[in-house]
Amino acid sequence: MLIPSVLHHSASCVTHDPFVPDEFGVLCWNVHKNNFKHAGFKPFVQRFVKEKSVDFVLFQEAGFQDKKPFFLHEFGFDAVANLEHKRLFWGVLTASRCKADRALPFLSKDKELFIATHKSMLISHYTFKDESVLWILNLHAINFRGSRSYQRELDRISECIREYQGALIVAGDFNSWNRQRMKQLEKMAETLMLQSVIFETKAKSVMGNPLDFIFYRGLELTDTGIAHDHGLSDHHPLYAMFRRKQNKLTQGAP
Repeated sequence: MLIPSVLHHSASCVTHDPFVPDEFGVLCWNVHKNNFKHAGFKPFVQRFVKEKSVDFVLFQEAGFQDKKPFFLHEFGFDAVANLEHKRLFWGVLTASRCKADRALPFLSKDKELFIATHKSMLISHYTFKDESVLWILNLHAINFRGSRSYQRELDRISECIREYQGALIVAGDFNSWNRQRMKQLEKMAETLMLQSVIFETKAKSVMGNPLDFIFYRGLELTDTGIAHDHGLSDHHPLYAMFRRKQNKLTQGAP
């Protein structure tokens, strides 16, 4: 279906931690719909999460079903569907060891050409033990449209987080496959005072332009990595470890 019957999906976890740890790991990956299709997917992610001490999993093009637990049993999840087929939904998914205080689903304002589907975005709110807040925005950006449509989606991001001054991660598949899109993305990051995680090896790229990013603000970056030897998707898993800054930042409202 072009318009999914259920937009926002979620499943909780009985062992959820109430707070974000002061140091936490993030896995960001466009899984190319293989989390339900490929037999090697779950074992790979389980090993990765354990070895890298991952606390947040951000998938794009993920498959999910409402109320069905995430395959990492110590994680709950929220997800936003942009596709539905035989009661299986596809879109962006953010899973976490700690409980989300709030999760806001969005669909792109424009539709993709030819297939006429929206893209999805999710903003999740979490709390540190000192009551400061972490927002995580997980995005799969519009692809087969012109620069004006792309800018509208970047403007949506800016509108959602402009007034918020706390710790922030903006990550996903930005479909920044040409120089014009890269310029638009760089301008947005500069305006919002976001830093880009720099990786030693290459992420998925088109014509030399990377597609996948992890941006951050109000956090200290302590480790990074990209896994290449997986054979599970046409994109590579991005990993970053962050530490909470000690100074408490002013909180904003969405």
